[in-house]
Amino acid sequence: MSQSRTTVLVADDHPLYREAVARAVGARADLELVGVAGDGDEALAIIRDHQPAVAVLDVRMPALGGVAVLEAIARAGLTTRVVLLSADVDGETVYTAVASGVGAYLSKATSGDRICEVVAAVARGEVVLPDEVQAGLAAQIQARNRPGAPVLTARETEVLALIADGLSAPAIGARLHLSPATIKSHLRTLYEKLGVSDRAAAVAEAMRQGMLD
Repeated sequence: MSQSRTTVLVADDHPLYREAVARAVGARADLELVGVAGDGDEALAIIRDHQPAVAVLDVRMPALGGVAVLEAIARAGLTTRVVLLSADVDGETVYTAVASGVGAYLSKATSGDRICEVVAAVARGEVVLPDEVQAGLAAQIQARNRPGAPVLTARETEVLALIADGLSAPAIGARLHLSPATIKSHLRTLYEKLGVSDRAAAVAEAMRQGMLD
């Protein structure tokens, strides 16, 4: 095994996406694919056995998600660095990942070539957080530093703002490209965090706490 090549694991529970990223890694002369996994447990086992330089992990996987694998790597004192991929750049998840020592956090819309560039950068010790990820992280830090205010995810903040604009749940779903069931789930969580039981009260409480412009 050439020491000049960065060893890489790719883990994602969607076969087509996983294969696309694996192909991109395999096409790079400076990267060497040492394994693929379909869930977090399998990924962690490969990491323990092969100790790749970088693991590219989906945030949401069966068994263990990407953040849980990252935390397990840290607890075990392993040297593998992690690039997390997510379909939804959630500020709360980004915050947890950064606090756990993530090397990079990218949207799953990122091209294979760009993912490979980031893998190489992370292997060199760099931390890569694109602008949209930094925005969610900054919002999360500000929310956590606001005394007494509930901590909302980036998605919950979007839903709250659209509620304040008067949009219905179906309209919010259409705007955010999410199912009505997902929007209802976000609304339930918002109500719980704000300590209210309906939309009007949620908006009023959020305004009282300075959570809406």
